[in-house]
Amino acid sequence: MRLRAAACFALFIGIAGAAVPLPGPGPAGVRFEGVTPIPASVDAALRPYLEFRSHELWSWHASRREVLVGRVVAGVRQVHQVSEPGKPPRPLTISDGGANKAWASAGKDDFVFVTGDSPRARLFFYDAAASRVTPISPEGAAAQGWAWSPKGDRFAYTTRSADGAGGRRTELHLANPARPNSGKPLASWRFGAWTSFAFSPDGRRLVGIERRGDDSAVWIIEVRSGKQRRITRRGMEPIRYGSPAFTRDGRGILARSDRDFEFPRLVHIDAATGKERVLAGSAGRGVEAFALSSDAALAAFITNESGASVLRFYDLQAWKELPRPPLLHGVIGGLQWRPRSRELGFHIASARSAGDVFSYELDSNGLTRWTNGNSPGVNTRELAEPRMIRWNSFDGLGISGLHYHPPERFTGKRPVVVAISSGAGLQARPGFIGPMNHLVGDLGIAVIYPNVRGSSGFGKSFRELGKGDPQDAVKDIGALLDWIAAQPDLDASKVVLADLGGASVAAATARAYADRVAGSVSASTQPEVANVLAATIEYARRVLPP
Repeated sequence: MRLRAAACFALFIGIAGAAVPLPGPGPAGVRFEGVTPIPASVDAALRPYLEFRSHELWSWHASRREVLVGRVVAGVRQVHQVSEPGKPPRPLTISDGGANKAWASAGKDDFVFVTGDSPRARLFFYDAAASRVTPISPEGAAAQGWAWSPKGDRFAYTTRSADGAGGRRTELHLANPARPNSGKPLASWRFGAWTSFAFSPDGRRLVGIERRGDDSAVWIIEVRSGKQRRITRRGMEPIRYGSPAFTRDGRGILARSDRDFEFPRLVHIDAATGKERVLAGSAGRGVEAFALSSDAALAAFITNESGASVLRFYDLQAWKELPRPPLLHGVIGGLQWRPRSRELGFHIASARSAGDVFSYELDSNGLTRWTNGNSPGVNTRELAEPRMIRWNSFDGLGISGLHYHPPERFTGKRPVVVAISSGAGLQARPGFIGPMNHLVGDLGIAVIYPNVRGSSGFGKSFRELGKGDPQDAVKDIGALLDWIAAQPDLDASKVVLADLGGASVAAATARAYADRVAGSVSASTQPEVANVLAATIEYARRVLPP
């Protein structure tokens, strides 16, 4: 199933196969409990938008062209196998806590996966030959910072637990996943959070990151002796490093770094001297993630450009960036090179896809779709694409947001729902908005997601502004209300505020501008996101008649 890079995207869905169960009562379905009753008509209207199935690329098989993906089943993400592009995903795990990530072994069909969120994250080993799941990390100690060795015979990870003296201790483990109790901790720390480990090509060293507050550092650890060496120097201001990885010769390390810059950039760090060389990234084009090919000659990286992801490539032999492929407008993640190839895998979510897995082959410029999570009850071509809007706040600061406008069949000034999920470091991005599409496409209500000060993706200075007066973010929304009033196709007398994660901003805005909004819905009384969406939609149907 091959497509050119600029091709259209056909969608279909399927699932098959058996599963290896983990202890627990099984995943629960989507519920609309705890809200002021949601009518059956609203539940039925939302159902098609809840039937989209999102997929994440988690790992390539070491020797076959197949992938492990994360797929949501009954509201819980599980590990699935996709044996070839377009084949139905086959479930491999059933866990009450779901699975957050999986890593295939370097030589077998086995894999390691993690369940639960911090501080309850725990690692398990899937033995494919025996169809058996075995815990790796101890219960009660949050697992993180994981990595397979190049030969696939060892797995590195950290655990973080109470040290008995009121503090937290991090331990670095190196063990054979098939015999999880076989090894002793390689290193131990009482301070900082240690994560993002990766092996050197010869398996003799590990590189990882130590985080202390907003500051971080890159360290190298000798696997045999446990000797540790910090390789990055301190800066005048806190520095954030991310995702370090050794180059092919082991003499250099690639990482993300915002040293002396507003946005994270892709840098090369000399493993001996710590000297950094900037490879890619610029103002307004921060590097979010990257992946090295198996021979470490190519780096794929993602830049965040006004919320949208742009896939780019860097040639580490010629030391130059390569032409970028044209891809669907959306949010990309899960970058991974297929071993011993020039094929890159990733997943992408967009306004018309909840998230699907693709791969891109550099030599042929070919794009392959691996999964299809479309809802059979929704024509995705009719879903609204967002447009970036900008306005100036009370102090002249430029603020932006995503505006989803109803189709042309809805004439006249349109009511508006302002969906506030910013204020806590979140950025409005052109991914899938799920049931909110019902407001836009079925009810003719515009939806706007603002990026108030403090949101990520716009540089360190913009993010730091979120630590100032909380009323400033409220005034950012007030300026948005002025912007709405100036638009010929929006009705400023019919605006509802919806709290989708920015509770303090939404509540304070509702109080400050009570005379300018028709009402608000708060997550403080609707603990589940699905309930907030349902309550928002029901409220909008009553308060904002077309």
